[in-house]
Amino acid sequence: MHPTPRRFHRRQILQASAALASLPALMPLRAQDRPPVRILVGFPPGGSADVVARAIGDAMRDDLGAVIVDNKPGAAGRLAIGLLKAARPDGQTVIIVPSPPMVLFPHLFKKLDYDPVRDFTPISQLALVQFGITAGPASGVKSMAEMLAKMKGSATPVSFASPGEGSAAHLLGTMLGQATGTTLTHVPFSGGAPANAALLGGHVAYKIDAVSESTEYHRTGKATIIAVAGPRRDPQVPQVPTLKESGIPIEASAWFGMYAPAGLPADLQQRLQNAAMKAVKRPDVAERLLKLGFDPVGSTAAELASAQRTDLASWERPAKATGLSLD
Repeated sequence: MHPTPRRFHRRQILQASAALASLPALMPLRAQDRPPVRILVGFPPGGSADVVARAIGDAMRDDLGAVIVDNKPGAAGRLAIGLLKAARPDGQTVIIVPSPPMVLFPHLFKKLDYDPVRDFTPISQLALVQFGITAGPASGVKSMAEMLAKMKGSATPVSFASPGEGSAAHLLGTMLGQATGTTLTHVPFSGGAPANAALLGGHVAYKIDAVSESTEYHRTGKATIIAVAGPRRDPQVPQVPTLKESGIPIEASAWFGMYAPAGLPADLQQRLQNAAMKAVKRPDVAERLLKLGFDPVGSTAAELASAQRTDLASWERPAKATGLSLD
């Protein structure tokens, strides 16, 4: 015997349909159901910013679902920064950027088309970048003390290469000259590779750049990293002293940070921060960053904001000392 089919009135069917239609709005999206998070990178594929973004972006997929790295090179990273400024503050667009555009450029551009504090929401400081002073074959020195002795005994200014005019490395050279009472002639190049070629070819005696750009030459004896500028020794070259250990009162480093557009709701900021911190602290990601010459951090948003404020202030004097304007 079959049960009698239940009859539904038209009103009941319409009410049930309306309730079902409202379910997606009531249920939270799972990570795999969300649109992809886009990580902007203002430099070409293969560069340090791109490498950091891909290492961390891959790990962030565990919490955010789909993540894509979108390279938008141009204007020393300012093209991508402009795209971030114009993006919706919905947690779907972020940038991984080296610190100079956020702490140096305000001192070097009279007309900067963004405010590095007001226009963005900090997410996390991802990794520190150590600077190194590297002596090439033309220098004939193997230590910071020997370099200083040569500089002070030279009748002509000593030249040093950097990866670009207005770079943090350029300003570090200015700070080094001021701190030691010597004159250093800056020779800018369009990136780390041509600066390395000039150093190894004997066209310049010294180079200031990220430590990771020189570690291989240091290990093979083609050049010598004689000091690092950060607060502690670099794990890639632990035998190399800091500038402070060498008697020079300078401490400077750069970093990679993650930012979102201004106006990002606090819950989305927290979500992105937690995903970034978790990604950086994953053992395989931290090991990968260390091998590339970066010191993993994975800070809170508040810690990134604090670091940015500190560096904005600390870079102002050396930036003004160069008299350089990039407008």
